[in-house]
Amino acid sequence: MQTYLSLLRGINVSGQKSIKMQDLKALYQNLNFANVTTYIQSGNVVFKSAKTNTNELAQLIATKIKQQYNFDVPVQVLTLNELAEIVNNNPYVATAPLEQLHVTILSAPPTTEKLAVLALLPHGNDTYVISNTTVYLRCTNGYGTTKLTNNYIESKLKTSATTRNWKTINVLLGMMQDV
Repeated sequence: MQTYLSLLRGINVSGQKSIKMQDLKALYQNLNFANVTTYIQSGNVVFKSAKTNTNELAQLIATKIKQQYNFDVPVQVLTLNELAEIVNNNPYVATAPLEQLHVTILSAPPTTEKLAVLALLPHGNDTYVISNTTVYLRCTNGYGTTKLTNNYIESKLKTSATTRNWKTINVLLGMMQDV
């Protein structure tokens, strides 16, 4: 069995798309996933599965949530190696305070045309680096004030995305390594 991380987008935000973590854990167990562990209320789930296709796993989880809760939730699934690569390749770690760092995971790599559009738009003092399906963000005044929000990135790059702060990303990597 391989270890995976699923990142659910937009659950338990302002009373929208509410799912209790104990119920989410049970949903994953009902999908025959093992060693299921959740982290905070925003839909971070570490689990093991014999399945090896992350796109199929994401679709399976999204479909089960739709069946059980009657709402759509975009799901990203990463392997341990993929998350470790994201952590190891953050270009801002050595030069920025960690509380300024966030990571947005895209469902698909953006096109060259969409990247060009994003590059032309003003972002204040905030910066980003995109590597395949990962957007590394440095939000100098915090994520709450940045223009580079998850919704903004999705709208400009025309792909589904989910964002986590740097602390959460590192905690999740540790959880995956401990499973």
